[in-house]
Amino acid sequence: MVSKVDNTVNFAIPEEIIKSHYCEKLPSGFPVNLTKGGAGMMCNPHQGPTLYTAHLPEVLDWLHGLEKPKALENEPCGIPVLLFDREMSTENLLFHYDGTPASARLIKNFIELFQDNIKSSKATIISPSFIPKSKMREEQEIVQLVTGSTAETSFIKFNFNRIGDFWSYAVKHHCTLLVTTKNYQSDLAKVLFHFYKGGMWYDRLSFYLAL
Repeated sequence: MVSKVDNTVNFAIPEEIIKSHYCEKLPSGFPVNLTKGGAGMMCNPHQGPTLYTAHLPEVLDWLHGLEKPKALENEPCGIPVLLFDREMSTENLLFHYDGTPASARLIKNFIELFQDNIKSSKATIISPSFIPKSKMREEQEIVQLVTGSTAETSFIKFNFNRIGDFWSYAVKHHCTLLVTTKNYQSDLAKVLFHFYKGGMWYDRLSFYLAL
C-alpha cells in the first residue's frame, strides 16, 4: 500500500487524506481503481511521486472546518494534484490553455501521464480569444496533441480569466475532469468552499492541478 506524501511537499490539507502514485504513465483502469478506493500506484519504486490524489469531499469537509478557505498547498510544488468526488472519470475532459509555457507543459504532462486512460475521451480546449503570434504555433501543437490522444476534441475561444468561469462551464457541459494550473488553486478552494453541496454542485467533476 502506498500513501505517504513526500516530506518536501508542503500541503495545507491533512496528509492522511492524500495518496501518492509513482508512475510515469498510469495504467489503464486507473480512474476505476481510484474511484473504488484503491491504494496509491507503485509502477516504479525507484522514482519520486508523479501524482497526488485526494477525495474531494474529505478535502472540502476539512475546508469547511476552517474560518475561511485556504489554498490546497502552502507552496505549490511541481507534482500534480488530482481531486475527485463521487467518481474519477476521464469521459469528458476540459483543458485550460492560457498561452503560457506552464499551461502548455501541464497539458503535455497530463497527456503523457494519462495516455492509456483517455483514448476514448471527449476533450474540450478553452483558449483566450487573443493569442500573440509567438504563441500560435504552441497553441496548434497543443490542439494536435490532444486531438491525437483522445477520441473527440473541440477547440473554443473564451476570455475566461477566473477559475469560477471554468468551473461553471464544466458543470454546465457535464465535464468530468478540469485540467488547469495550480496558479488558480487558491481561487478554486474558494469556489469549492462556497458551492459545495449547493444547487450547482456536480459530483462527477474532478480537478487536475499542476504547475
